[in-house]
Amino acid sequence: MTPTKRSGRNLFPRLRLGLFSRSFLLIGFLMLVSLGAWLQIAFNIEEGPRASQMAQRVASTVSITRSALVYAPPQVRPALLLDLATKESLRVQPRATTDVMEPLPDTAYWDHVSAEIRNQLGKQTVMMWSVNQVPGIWISFHIDNDQYWLVFDRDQLRLTTGREWLGWISATLLLALLGAAISVRFINQPLARLAKVTQQLARGETPTPLSEKGPTEIRDLNTAFNRMARDLRQNEADRELMLAGISHDLRTPLARMRLEIEMSHMTDEARQAIDEDLAQINHSIGQLMEYARPAGQVPEAGIDVSRVLQDLFERERSHTESLGGELKSDIATGLQARISANDLKRIVSNLIENARRYGRSPSDDRAHISLSAYQVGNLLRIDVQDRGVGIPHGDIQRLLRPFARGETARTGVSGAGLGLAIVERLLGQVGGKFELISTPSQGLVARIEIPKIKARAADRPAATT
Repeated sequence: MTPTKRSGRNLFPRLRLGLFSRSFLLIGFLMLVSLGAWLQIAFNIEEGPRASQMAQRVASTVSITRSALVYAPPQVRPALLLDLATKESLRVQPRATTDVMEPLPDTAYWDHVSAEIRNQLGKQTVMMWSVNQVPGIWISFHIDNDQYWLVFDRDQLRLTTGREWLGWISATLLLALLGAAISVRFINQPLARLAKVTQQLARGETPTPLSEKGPTEIRDLNTAFNRMARDLRQNEADRELMLAGISHDLRTPLARMRLEIEMSHMTDEARQAIDEDLAQINHSIGQLMEYARPAGQVPEAGIDVSRVLQDLFERERSHTESLGGELKSDIATGLQARISANDLKRIVSNLIENARRYGRSPSDDRAHISLSAYQVGNLLRIDVQDRGVGIPHGDIQRLLRPFARGETARTGVSGAGLGLAIVERLLGQVGGKFELISTPSQGLVARIEIPKIKARAADRPAATT
């Protein structure tokens, strides 16, 4: 791409218009085109009749004025000329051969008027735009051998002025655009409500029921959406009930099996192997229940992310050390975001658990995990890094799907494959992002990004370790 094209794109970024703006601009443009066409038609229709009317008026006025001057006594003519000038805005002036004349504008209207006047008053009639630099419509006539000018004001004979047309056009355009805005808003409002409740449904909230009134199409759409929302809530409740029943029915015999194993006469190695298998089954059941649990309500004012992560770090550090690993943190203070505290704990604890189970260092078979949180522009970034063998780049997208597990090189312990899927689902409901960054021989970085909000003055900064 050439530099000119790049600079052009930077100067004129692509506008992202909503449905209301697009519909309003389209209807407004069509109305402007239609109004322009009707104005052109109106001009063409008005021009011919108006020219004939003006020519008839001028010819009648010239004939009457000439007759009045011819039959009036000489001593009365000055008073008659004064009356014509003051009452009728008509001036009669002598015509001289030395007059400096300016012809009429070369337009179809004035050509039509001039031709009609000559047809009625005679071919010798002269019609000028100005004489001796005095503006007006100058019409020549004669009395015996004397030549005269009859002067009309231009406003009496011209077409409708541009100012009048501009006023009518402005009023018509204002009414048309107002009608377009009302019409588009009437159509756009139901769609805006539908978009709002769809966003609520996407965030895991219970959507506000849509009104099932109005036009048939909107009413049918809202009815179908309300039915779909009810079905989704019912399916969610049924799924939670089913998984709770499965969890209870499975964990009860698991607990009984643990007790029987402890009381049985078998070797410690066999007892430990069976106990690990039972622990894995219990972990898988826990992941299934975690995946089925809905997301928490997003707080309006946001939460202190630094404090929540610090509390979670203290809890996870002792648990990690009890399993022979280590957990370090570098958490910036004053981080704020709109996310449920429980959901944030679920997300980060899943990532820490994933690193603890699958990210052990090849050198000492221990989990070395670091938790960091900091601000990058308008985002809060939280990294959970281990020192394991990492994962192939081709497996990253696959591992984000539910029930997907890594290869044996990283997953010496099998799981249900729901930990990362839980993280991505919870982040998607708050506009966050999740990615896995695998570096050979340096382990895996699980990175989440959440839109930040401005920290409140009353919030206390969280301590870092």
